[in-house]
Amino acid sequence: MRFLFFCLVLCISLSASAQSEQLAKNYMQQGQYEKALSVYQKLFDRYPNRINYLLGLVESHQQLEQFEQAEAILKKRIDQNPNNAQLLVELGHHYDLQGKSDQARINYNKAIAAYDNTNLNHAYSLAQTFEKYNLLDEAALIYEKGMQDNPRANYNVQLAKIYGEQGKLEKMFSSYLSLLQSQPNYINIVQRNFSDYIVADPTNEANIIFKKLLIKKLQQNPDILYNEMLSWLFVQQKEFKKAFIHEKAIYKRKEEGPQGIIDLARIAISEKDLKSATEILNYILETSASKDMKLTAHKIILKAKIDNSKKKEYKSIVEQYNKVFEEYGKSRETIGLQVDYAHFLAFNQDKKQEAIAFLKDLIKRERLSRFQSSRIKMKIADILVLDQKFNQALIYYTQVQNALKNNFLAQDARFKVAKTSYYKGDFSWAQTQLDVLKSSTSQLIANDAMELSLIISDNSQEDSTQTALKIFARGDLLAFQNKNEEAIAQYQEILTNHKGEKIEDEAFLRQAKLFEKQEQFENAKINYLKIIEFYPEDILVDDAYYWLAELYTNQLGEPEKAKELYEKIIFNHADSIYFVEARKKYRALRGDAIN
Repeated sequence: MRFLFFCLVLCISLSASAQSEQLAKNYMQQGQYEKALSVYQKLFDRYPNRINYLLGLVESHQQLEQFEQAEAILKKRIDQNPNNAQLLVELGHHYDLQGKSDQARINYNKAIAAYDNTNLNHAYSLAQTFEKYNLLDEAALIYEKGMQDNPRANYNVQLAKIYGEQGKLEKMFSSYLSLLQSQPNYINIVQRNFSDYIVADPTNEANIIFKKLLIKKLQQNPDILYNEMLSWLFVQQKEFKKAFIHEKAIYKRKEEGPQGIIDLARIAISEKDLKSATEILNYILETSASKDMKLTAHKIILKAKIDNSKKKEYKSIVEQYNKVFEEYGKSRETIGLQVDYAHFLAFNQDKKQEAIAFLKDLIKRERLSRFQSSRIKMKIADILVLDQKFNQALIYYTQVQNALKNNFLAQDARFKVAKTSYYKGDFSWAQTQLDVLKSSTSQLIANDAMELSLIISDNSQEDSTQTALKIFARGDLLAFQNKNEEAIAQYQEILTNHKGEKIEDEAFLRQAKLFEKQEQFENAKINYLKIIEFYPEDILVDDAYYWLAELYTNQLGEPEKAKELYEKIIFNHADSIYFVEARKKYRALRGDAIN
């Protein structure tokens, strides 16, 4: 019973001390140093061996410029333990605060000399103390000693951070590479840190240093890690053919399949380098890759060609599809290709009935899994929406929902039910479906559902007749149908006849994106500028900044204006979905990747 009572009293005491320490920290943050001093003094008197209370007391005196008192506290504790390296650093910093740099240096050197190489944790705690006061040379020295004295110690992350701050880029890159040698699962974090230095410009100093380091290491030790990092570097520089050389080397050595090569081709396509992507994927078709991989390569090549083709190239694309079907057959194995082909017939060649017949025949002809048949039904429904046969489309989407409950495809089908209802003007039912999807396990679907839900709700409250919303939905349908000029005209009707209504900025943005598709770049620019001028506090202003910056960079040849817009996102819209890309592109335009 006494033991339990003692434990209870101890817990209460510790809790009270923690609350007092937090109070003292709050006073320090608020600049109320005398109050902080009073609390820390009481804590120190009660627990004189607690280092955090001692340091809090010292800092309080320092902030009040009571340097003699602070020095007396530190020296008294050092006298009790002359080899306490952490306190020697604190005393050195105390002298630095007073401009006594010589005395500060003496104590920093004493702290380094007091480093205990027999204590495995000492290097980390001492180096952290040096880092606290931005004494990076000293911190790096201790980390280096710690790793020399203890082969099990790994301070590569800490060293890399310090080397980066010092501008010692080769040493920074080398430390991160050493980390990856022992802990390859850190690769995504390391690449994200490299992105603070590596930019798209291959002549950037950091890019050159990193490339030379990797090539040197690869020559000394043909570790596959260096191929992977060289491939990553060349991808950042959009030099996909150079990345391809290293992906081939990885493929041949890893014997894990050519997924890395497939992924590289997809990145090249996303960057509009269709020529490199085709060369990369043709390699898959020429090797002994599995049939599935070869079909994936065909699928990616053909889809990319469709996305970048003109009408005069359609005949050639049909011939290429037929060639693949002749080689691999129209079977369960080629369902993905067949669905893509039907999409091409309907959406590009306006052969909607032929496409639907093709897909229905596929369902009848093959013994399909629920997922395969659902995927085909989704495409049939998409084509029916394209043909404005909304009720028939809703039947197919609902069949998919029922067949694959809780699956991603079922959630996508529910979203398309909402979108179809929205197109036909049934906003109430669309809103019901969207409310369910806001908590979707797919973040993409949840975000799309939230966006459409806001458009409907915001523009239903303001206008009970939903006149502008109906015009807007009609514009969205026309855009879905690739009738871009007609969609532009619908959005213009809103901009002309519904000025000042809540939906106006959405109409500007939708119209701007279609202007870009039609290569009417000046018109797109005007729309983005209007959003920025008329809706500077609205939710779409960061969209306007970003897409106008992209327009200035890629189409209008005005990088300085783009830089200003990226800067606005970085400093004024840190929560924007474009923040990371804006920062990366801003730094690339500025040309100084080094922090």
